Amino acid sequence: MDALAEAVVAGAARTELEHLAPPDRFTAAHLRAEDVGSFTGVADKDVRKSIHIGAVPMPELAPNEVLVAVMASGINYNTVWSAMFEPIPTFSFLKHFGRQDRWAARHDQPFHVIGSDASGVVVRTGSGVRRWRVGDHVVVSPVYVDEEDPATHADGMLGTGMLAWGFETNYGGLAHYALARTSQLLSKPAHLTWEEAASNPLCAGTAYRMLVSDRGARMTQGDVVLIWGAAGGLGAYAVQLVRNGGGIAVGVVSSERKAQYARRLGCHHVINREEIGLSGSEPPADPALVGKRLGKLVRAATGEDPHIVFEHVGRATFGVSVFVVRRGGAVVTCGSSTGYQHEFDNRYLWMRLKRVIGSHGSNLHEQAAVGRLLDLGHLAPALTETYPLTDTAEAARLVQNNAHLGKVGVLALAPGPGLGVVDAERRERLTGT
Repeated sequence: MDALAEAVVAGAARTELEHLAPPDRFTAAHLRAEDVGSFTGVADKDVRKSIHIGAVPMPELAPNEVLVAVMASGINYNTVWSAMFEPIPTFSFLKHFGRQDRWAARHDQPFHVIGSDASGVVVRTGSGVRRWRVGDHVVVSPVYVDEEDPATHADGMLGTGMLAWGFETNYGGLAHYALARTSQLLSKPAHLTWEEAASNPLCAGTAYRMLVSDRGARMTQGDVVLIWGAAGGLGAYAVQLVRNGGGIAVGVVSSERKAQYARRLGCHHVINREEIGLSGSEPPADPALVGKRLGKLVRAATGEDPHIVFEHVGRATFGVSVFVVRRGGAVVTCGSSTGYQHEFDNRYLWMRLKRVIGSHGSNLHEQAAVGRLLDLGHLAPALTETYPLTDTAEAARLVQNNAHLGKVGVLALAPGPGLGVVDAERRERLTGT
């Protein structure tokens, strides 16, 4: 560990951090361009074979950026996509981005530092940074926007330059250091540990936009919300948001272990996929038949059909989702972990006046709203397991196999779990720990 990292871990003052130079190289979980194509014709694209842990060069800091000493990060499904080189290798994103200007060119490298969540300490600020100082404890939003694009000022997700940090950009969060634009930063909740704070931005922000934001499904009190993957990272936050917002959360999971976890989160009703004859990642031969089974179970539990279906599974479930949501209801989707090509019977969409809402990430205002809910104790981190940075590949494999609950965290510079709590009194009051 370099001297600056050691000082951060020791809790050094701002003045000391300012006088310690960042290292020329740092440890990061990264992909290598030379590995692209290594999974061609391979059935099991095991991400443990493509994620490397090792030193990469430190990039120059742009005027609107900060260098964050990463204390903790997390695994998201885009990390799995990156490491599988699907649907296309992320080096294509980096090359395209790198053509923009000299600052973007830094990202076009033969390595890709991955990771779209992070908490840590600001250790350097660019010449144009005003609001953030060395020593600040921050969380990093995964939404990387172009502040000069007019659309960004209406909604950060609408700007044509919007990218997913650590997926479509380099120098993400699964490393000892990360580059972040100031438009990605929020203060770390003082009562959370490093790994708890790092587990929230991508999944909690995405779920908030999908369900609560006026750009999503606009959930209201009493809404029945069907949540696919209710025990996963996105689902764990969706369950909490539905419950706390006065809705009725009906979760769909793949095992009794996951059902128990969903109930602990506050899911009102839980349905096992096997009950409706749905298994694996392939869509059912007859989505309407599966939808009828699912609808019957939802009505038996709640007395009515779902107002909203929370979708991110994609190809395997989308036809069922369009069928099962009520007349005038909405399917809100943010991803397709089982495949992007969806098939559904359009009659159920147009003749029953249903809506499909596309949702992607969350803007900084929505991220701040999530931060407020965390501060109030109305939303809790969904972290269930934590790995050291050296075991990032194993952590990603767990998510690849859908063998995880909630969020899987990764400790970067933090020497162990449970560190980073600044307001212990608040933590005791909110969590009892």
